[in-house]
Amino acid sequence: MRKEIIFVTTRKNEIRISAFGLENIQTSPCLIFVHGFKGFKDWGFGPYIGEYFADNGFFAITFNFSHNGVGKSLTEFDELEKFSENTFSLEISELSEMIDAYKNGFFGTTSNSNIGLVGHSRGGAIALLTAAGKMEVDAVAVWSSVSKLDRYSERQKDNWRKKGAFEVMNMRTKQTMRLNKTLLDDIEKNSETTLNIQHAVSKLNRPLLLIHGEQDLAVPVDEGAQLYEWSDKSLSRFTTIPAAGHTFDVKHPFEGSNKKFDTVLNSTKEFFNKIFI
Repeated sequence: MRKEIIFVTTRKNEIRISAFGLENIQTSPCLIFVHGFKGFKDWGFGPYIGEYFADNGFFAITFNFSHNGVGKSLTEFDELEKFSENTFSLEISELSEMIDAYKNGFFGTTSNSNIGLVGHSRGGAIALLTAAGKMEVDAVAVWSSVSKLDRYSERQKDNWRKKGAFEVMNMRTKQTMRLNKTLLDDIEKNSETTLNIQHAVSKLNRPLLLIHGEQDLAVPVDEGAQLYEWSDKSLSRFTTIPAAGHTFDVKHPFEGSNKKFDTVLNSTKEFFNKIFI
């Protein structure tokens, strides 16, 4: 069963949520899927992920960050002004509030307090950074995760400061999407503290699964290897998927799963089952 929910944060931002497996919530662990840059909960594999984990006994949540750019349409970037105002720190705070909401019974009462995070691409970094400061998270799985948030050259950053914004092209929708200087300020202010991925991974001290496609052109597999290198090897596992790209060859609109993505899902399910069951 899938239920659409709107959660209002302490900053009065709306987060659109899809909750899967509400029939499991009383006794089952909770898995929260965290989308990446230019991602959204209803992109391609999003609903399929929720259904898959619910069918396998979990209570699963997929959601849109309030400033991911996708509004009431659910599938189009119809809130580009919000997109331009997004920051990494805002996403971390919103994910943290989602975790608290689950713990406090927002979705329903439960006797199982286990929480796992599943993050894709930039969402992997947000999941890791959030979990590092949130002991309520019991385990983390990241797919195609970035190992750094500062992905801009000094020349790009200089132009960003001068113009007050940085523009990126969405190749799928052909939209020009603006990032305000607030994002750059967030990077420069917090890169050594709350946005320090190396520090977050090295101090995580909880089970970590890293999965990366060997042919990922958006986030090279070396970034997954770097995350693994920073991690506690006794608690982490790094798996690569041969001949797979950034989304493990899943497309939007969704055309179905495939053997590569099935491997990702099954590995993730088994990872959490070993911890929670």
